[in-house]
Amino acid sequence: MLRIRGSIGDWPVDLTLELDDSDWAKLGAQLQVSRTDGVVPVAGTPVKPVSQDDSLWQLARELLRTSGQLTGPDLLEQLEGLTGSAVAGKRLLVRLRHSAEVKVLSGGDTPLYRWIGA
Repeated sequence: MLRIRGSIGDWPVDLTLELDDSDWAKLGAQLQVSRTDGVVPVAGTPVKPVSQDDSLWQLARELLRTSGQLTGPDLLEQLEGLTGSAVAGKRLLVRLRHSAEVKVLSGGDTPLYRWIGA
């Protein structure tokens, strides 16, 4: 399930999409995100399908990468919208905090999450 919250102009938007495994795979392909667990697939060799958790992780990484940097509360809000769950959003936030691709800066009242890549 994917939840999108925000606004279009003055209109609030709260949209929930239910995606099956093939939909997640298509979405990942559109974002040019793939995961092969470090193994390069050989033609004709089956590749392990990407799980929903892996897809959400890739989408969370892409969200921060394209934004460059976000404050903790802004990032958490977007992750909650992405996952449709406060708990799942917090899990992704913690995972980003500990990722080698992300630098967390303590500034002012809230942390700043900055994409640095690998």
